Amino acid sequence: MGNRGMEELIPLVNKLQDAFSSIGQSCHLDLPQIAVVGGQSAGKSSVLENFVGRDFLPRGSGIVTRRPLILQLIFSKTEHAEFLHCKSKKFTDFDEVRQEIEAETDRVTGTNKGISPVPINLRVYSPHVLNLTLIDLPGITKVPVGDQPPDIEYQIKDMILQFISRESSLILAVTPANMDLANSDALKLAKEVDPQGLRTIGVITKLDLMDEGTDARDVLENKLLPLRRGYIGVVNRSQKDIEGKKDIRAALAAERKFFLSHPAYRHMADRMGTPHLQKTLNQQLTNHIRESLPALRSKLQSQLLSLEKEVEEYKNFRPDDPTRKTKALLQMVQQFGVDFEKRIEGSGDQVDTLELSGGARINRIFHERFPFELVKMEFDEKDLRREISYAIKNIHGVRTGLFTPDMAFEAIVKKQIVKLKEPSLKCVDLVVSELATVIKKCAEKLSSYPRLREETERIVTTYIREREGRTKDQILLLIDIEQSYINTNHEDFIGFANAQQRSTQLNKKRAIPNQVIRRGWLTINNISLMKGGSKEYWFVLTAESLSWYKDEEEKEKKYMLPLDNLKIRDVEKGFMSNKHVFAIFNTEQRNVYKDLRQIELACDSQEDVDSWKASFLRAGVYPEKDQAENEDGAQENTFSMDPQLERQVETIRNLVDSYVAIINKSIRDLMPKTIMHLMINNAFIHHELLAYLYSSADQSSLMEESADQAQRRDDMLRMYHALKEALNIIGDISTSTVSTPVPPPVDDTWLQSASSHSPTPQRRPVSSIHPPGRPPAVRGPTPGPPLIPVPVGAAASFSAPPIPSRPGPQSVFANSDLFPAPPQIPSRPVRIPPGIPPGVPSRRPPAAPSRPTIIRPAEPSLLD
Repeated sequence: MGNRGMEELIPLVNKLQDAFSSIGQSCHLDLPQIAVVGGQSAGKSSVLENFVGRDFLPRGSGIVTRRPLILQLIFSKTEHAEFLHCKSKKFTDFDEVRQEIEAETDRVTGTNKGISPVPINLRVYSPHVLNLTLIDLPGITKVPVGDQPPDIEYQIKDMILQFISRESSLILAVTPANMDLANSDALKLAKEVDPQGLRTIGVITKLDLMDEGTDARDVLENKLLPLRRGYIGVVNRSQKDIEGKKDIRAALAAERKFFLSHPAYRHMADRMGTPHLQKTLNQQLTNHIRESLPALRSKLQSQLLSLEKEVEEYKNFRPDDPTRKTKALLQMVQQFGVDFEKRIEGSGDQVDTLELSGGARINRIFHERFPFELVKMEFDEKDLRREISYAIKNIHGVRTGLFTPDMAFEAIVKKQIVKLKEPSLKCVDLVVSELATVIKKCAEKLSSYPRLREETERIVTTYIREREGRTKDQILLLIDIEQSYINTNHEDFIGFANAQQRSTQLNKKRAIPNQVIRRGWLTINNISLMKGGSKEYWFVLTAESLSWYKDEEEKEKKYMLPLDNLKIRDVEKGFMSNKHVFAIFNTEQRNVYKDLRQIELACDSQEDVDSWKASFLRAGVYPEKDQAENEDGAQENTFSMDPQLERQVETIRNLVDSYVAIINKSIRDLMPKTIMHLMINNAFIHHELLAYLYSSADQSSLMEESADQAQRRDDMLRMYHALKEALNIIGDISTSTVSTPVPPPVDDTWLQSASSHSPTPQRRPVSSIHPPGRPPAVRGPTPGPPLIPVPVGAAASFSAPPIPSRPGPQSVFANSDLFPAPPQIPSRPVRIPPGIPPGVPSRRPPAAPSRPTIIRPAEPSLLD
């Protein structure tokens, strides 16, 4: 016979599991563990067996459970058992399960009463169980026997605490009725881990073994030694019943008959017995399921809301409707144009916070990369002077010139202007590459219609390539225009008079002193491991120096390097490094930093390297020339000029410097404008893209939906309906199940007092604090009268110090009055005999001599 209450919960859990499985998720209910704690031979295994409804645990006298048994109940269509230590074997006969538990226990602990904290893991698959974990723990013992260690008591307690400390575990504190309840180690341990008593249920066993004339009524009514969740009495099978193969069904019937026929328990028989214990535990499981429902409902509702908008579009979706296709095509093209514009203008709804994209990258090309390319082609001073001197001499011919010729200036300037073509065309290529990336990003939203996406990308990319050619032609035309007429009357041009007076230091074009050009993190890559290895610093580049600090607060300066005679060279990337590196060195072969001839600076990306190089160029730190150019420059050392020619070269040099600066400024200003006008600001996407799409293919083929999109739509609709169904199921469970409130707190200080000054078992009978006996004459002709609440004073007058709370087998001896009164007797209300009116205090002496003679049976107990 199974646990009927558990079987009623199974459909609820299965409904929840099915609802979540339909949306591809798992329902984590995490039902609580049920741990059974008590002394040896208290009936723990029998209680656990009755809850499961199967007879499969070892039974006997003394310590039988010597290893923790972790019993996992798993809902399944077939019924069998498996052990973790022998997974390959399935047990269908539960007698074999019992034998295997005994054999596995002996294998680890031996056959002489030894114990072990190593658990036995048993899984029982059945259609009559919930997914639960039950734990059968060794009984608490005081005195070691057999192979047990001297500290057996503490070992078992530590073992039990490990299992019952978990917040989600329910604790069944099992105490036999013929034992002193105030000394119950099970209740004491439960109190340690559950001080509020929210998950502790007291279980009283062996009620049928109490002496005649004694009962545990006050305990079971939670009056004498109260617990928050109270006590439940059970009657387990005796060892004789087990050996006689009495099944659980017959045992439950006998238990029911016992409670209905016993005069002390008849009025509360519906709250006693294994079925009520099952009901109580199943109600706790129901409460747990109900407590889990709000979180599950919130999770489902949030997912449902996230799908509402998209599902609204799909509810009346007809794939072959031409009107829908036309509308979708117009919306897609319009959205593509809006996305493209937002990415370029920088007002996108999805801002990338990880890297630059779209318009930001194009802006970087305009204002960092292109100026870097212009400065990189800066003429070398020695080469320029040599060219000027050759030009002057060739213009004079066989004559010795007295004046500086204009033609030499124009020839040198035109040669420098032509050099602008290469970086300008490179700038256009970089912008085209970025535009192609933007087009691909914008076309991702068209992925539902592969043909439309493909055609859109092809048409727009073709258009960009076409505009690229026109833009390059226009830029070359601008450079040719600059070359066609040298305007020496420009307001920024210095003229001959100023050129002759100008300092020769103009080649070092410094910005305003102390002007900060750039700040940022860089890694000095070539410091040896002996000196600390590579380290990241905060660098500050000004017009005159490069400084680095410990951090961006710029309080602790590590070094300041003047920019005089510095140049930049590229450094190959290391084999194991993911950094991009460039180096700074001194042209006069001096150490740059400490004993380093050059410092290698590392960045995370090549773009950062190029950006830093552009910043250094603005500060006048130029790249290193190629080796071939250096060799050509060496030949110039043999070239000599007379003083007059040198003055003429200096004048032309200053004039060229001034005019080229004007041209560079003009080109830097016109390049972004030309590219934006001819390539980006054109309204092609908004005005002409749709027409090109209609001319390239028919509408039905363009708007043919991809298989992935159709599958996604079906999955979304199925998910939407499954979520609604799951919410309905949760609603049904909420209305069909009842949650019991947590009982109010009770005064359980008796647990602390009992644990602090409890007498040893040898000093008093086991039953010295059990409920008082009730002689038939006092109880009246009708057993089990209703309980009458009494004030504390009345209770005190009625309760004599030596009165036991529940007389056990040893309470029959006349010398039991010789034991001192136990200090744990609480002054709580107890039942008053019918002869004393409620609320009337009695001044009876503390020890009534006639009372013990009434409550004791005539003959001694056989359990002495």
